[in-house]
Amino acid sequence: MLALTSAAAYGVSDFLGGLASRRVAALRVILVSYPLSAIIVTVLAVFVGGTPSWHAMLFGAASGVALALAMWWFYIALAEGPMSVVSPMTAVLVAGIPVIVGVALGERPSVVSFVGVGLAIIAVLLVSREPTDAPAGPTVAGTLTPGHMARSAPRFTRRVAWFTIGSGTFFALAFIFVHQIEAGTGLWPLVASRGVASVIVIAVAVATRQHGLLPRGIVGIAVIIALLDVAANVTMLYAFQGGLLSLVSVLIALYPAVTVLLAVLVLKERVGRLQVVGMGLALAAIAAIAING
Repeated sequence: MLALTSAAAYGVSDFLGGLASRRVAALRVILVSYPLSAIIVTVLAVFVGGTPSWHAMLFGAASGVALALAMWWFYIALAEGPMSVVSPMTAVLVAGIPVIVGVALGERPSVVSFVGVGLAIIAVLLVSREPTDAPAGPTVAGTLTPGHMARSAPRFTRRVAWFTIGSGTFFALAFIFVHQIEAGTGLWPLVASRGVASVIVIAVAVATRQHGLLPRGIVGIAVIIALLDVAANVTMLYAFQGGLLSLVSVLIALYPAVTVLLAVLVLKERVGRLQVVGMGLALAAIAAIAING
C-alpha cells in the first residue's frame, strides 16, 4: 500500500507538472517545487524524530543527486527525441534495474511475485508509450511529461539515446539508494535528498537561464506538486524500509498508469490500445505481487 501510494502521488504530480509545463518550461516549475518540498520535509522531520546516521544521510544525499540528474536528462531526451521511444525505454530501466540489483543482493521473491514483476515491467513499457494516433503537441499521457513542444519527426539520435539511458539509470539508482536507508533514521535522509536535489536544480536553472517568477496560477500548481512530492518520497522511504527492493520498486514504477488515467479522465485525451492493455497488466501485476510478496 505504501508503494502504491507513492506511485499514485508521483503519477498525479507528473500529471500536474505536464499541465504546468504547457505554459512554462518544466525546469521553472521544479525550481519552485523542489526547494518547497525540501522545506516541508525538514519541518516534518522535526516532528517525526529519528536518529540520522552518516550511512543514511549519505545515501539520502546520493538519491537526491541521482534524481536531480535523472530529471534534467529526461527533460533533454524528451525535448530532443521521440516521446514514444524515450518514455518507455526510461520506464523499463526504472523498473528493471532495481529488480536485477535486488536479486543480486540476495532477494528471492516467490515465483508468482516474479511473474508479477515481469507483468509490471511490460505494463510500464506499454502504458508509457505515446499513442501513434495521438494529436501532435504537448501531452501528459506518458511518463513525466514536461513541456514537450511538437516538432516534425524528432529523431532518436545517439545523444538522445545517451540521455535516455542515463535518466532511466539514475532514476533507478535513486530507488536503490533510498532502499539502503535503514529504519529509525526518521525523515532526515529525505531532508538531505531534497536539499541536494534542490541545489542541483537551482544551479542548472541559473546556468541555463530558465529562472524567473512563475505566473500566479502555475505557482499554485507548483505548491501542490511539492506536497505530492513529499507524500511520494515519504511513502517510498517507508515502503523500501519494509519491503524488498525488487518488488517495491516495480510497484512504484507503475506511476505512469496514474498519469495516463488522469489524462484520459480530465483532459479527455485519447488512449492507445496498447496503453489499455498495459493498465490491465498493471492491475494483474499488483495482485500477483501483493498476494505473494
